[in-house]
Amino acid sequence: MSLFASPRFLSRVMAADAVSCAATGALQLVFGSVLARWTGLPAPLLLATGVFLLAYAGAAAWMASRALPPRRLIGLVVAGNFAWAIACIGLLAVAGSSIAAPGWAWVLAQALVVLVLAELQWMGLRHTRATGPRPLAA
Repeated sequence: MSLFASPRFLSRVMAADAVSCAATGALQLVFGSVLARWTGLPAPLLLATGVFLLAYAGAAAWMASRALPPRRLIGLVVAGNFAWAIACIGLLAVAGSSIAAPGWAWVLAQALVVLVLAELQWMGLRHTRATGPRPLAA
C-alpha cells in the first residue's frame, strides 16, 4: 500500500491544511496593520483573507476529523487551493510594484504551501479511489 492510499492520509493532509490556514489567518487578523506596513499589502485584504482563512480552517478541521473524509468536498478544496495559488500570482502580477519584498515572500509562501497541499490532496484522492473498496462479485 502506498503512502497516499493510507486510510488516514487525506485526513492528515486536511489537518495540515487546517493548521496552516488557522495560523496564517490568525496572524493576518491579529497583526494585520503591522503586516500591512511590513509587506506593502493592503490591510483590508489581509483582514478579509484572514477571516476567510479562519473559516476555511474550521471546515478543513471538520473534514480531517471524519473517519472517511468527504471526497467531493476535498475535490472542491483541491480546486480552491489551486485557485488561491493562481490568485496569489495574479496579485503579484497586478500590484507587485507596490508590494515590498517581505510581501512578495508572504504571498509566494502562501502560493507554494497551497500548491503542495493541493497536490497531496489530489494524490490522496486518486490513490484512495484506485484502491478503495471493490464491489462484491455476483
